Amino acid sequence: MKTAFLNFEHRLTTLSTGLACLMLVVAASMGMVQVLMRFVFELPSEWSEVIVRIALVWMVFLGIPAAFRYGAMISVDLMHRTAPPRFRRVLEAVITLLSLALLIVIAWYGWDYAQRGKVQTIIGLEFFSMFWAFVALPIGSVFAMVGVIGNYLDPRHEELETAQ
Repeated sequence: MKTAFLNFEHRLTTLSTGLACLMLVVAASMGMVQVLMRFVFELPSEWSEVIVRIALVWMVFLGIPAAFRYGAMISVDLMHRTAPPRFRRVLEAVITLLSLALLIVIAWYGWDYAQRGKVQTIIGLEFFSMFWAFVALPIGSVFAMVGVIGNYLDPRHEELETAQ
């Protein structure tokens, strides 16, 4: 059961990280389009700035699962390294429960906010509902919950090793 969950978590985290990278490419590309349209062609486009903002929100919420999974929160990692060995598993359980509680709140209110945004259109992209911008919160939070549980089952504390 644990192995199956960790395999699922690995695939989900890989997917969310790939999508977060794609959103970074979209944001950077649309930023370049905005610069070219505004300063080269002197025809500013209202839609490219909106796409950049939405892509950045999606990028953050799709990137959070990887940060949770790999224990890439430096303050938590430092606390874990300085705690006595007997206290570490208790600390991990407390961090997991608090993280899950926060993510549940974000998912709950994010979904509520997305539902309320269905009737609102995106300025510059009138054919899209704000639902598609706001739904990043619950989707990213649910993905992150899987990463939090995965990190509890198979702890990784790699923040200091990957810091450059």
